[in-house]
Amino acid sequence: LMPIMDRVCSAVVDGLATRGFLDESVVVWWGEFGRTPRHNGNGERDHWGSVFSLALAGGGVRGEAAHGASDRTGAHPREGTVLPQDLMATIFHLLGIAPNSEVHDSQDRPIPVSRGEVIRPII
Repeated sequence: LMPIMDRVCSAVVDGLATRGFLDESVVVWWGEFGRTPRHNGNGERDHWGSVFSLALAGGGVRGEAAHGASDRTGAHPREGTVLPQDLMATIFHLLGIAPNSEVHDSQDRPIPVSRGEVIRPII
C-alpha cells in the first residue's frame, strides 16, 4: 500500500504548496506503532513500539530534514530519540500554540497542552 500512500501524501503537500497554504498548515503522517525488525513465523511483522517513523510537512518544518536514527537492525533508538510528548509539543509549536500553555477542564483545573520539548533540529 505504500506506493498509494506516497502518491496521496505527495498530492496533499504539493496541493497545499501550490495554493500557498503549506506554510500555514501542518501535515502529520504518523502511525500508531512501528513494525518488528524481523518477520515472525508466518513471514509477517508484528507491532513494535520501540521504533517507528513519521513525516511532518509545512508550518515551519525544515524541508527534507531527517531526525533520529535506530540501531543496525531497526529495533531500538540510537540517537535523536523523540517521545510522544515531544512530537505533540512540536505540533503545537508549529500551529502557533505555546507547548507550555494550559487549558482548563470543566472544573477549571489546569491541564498542560504538552509536557514535551519542541524538536528544534527539524524547524
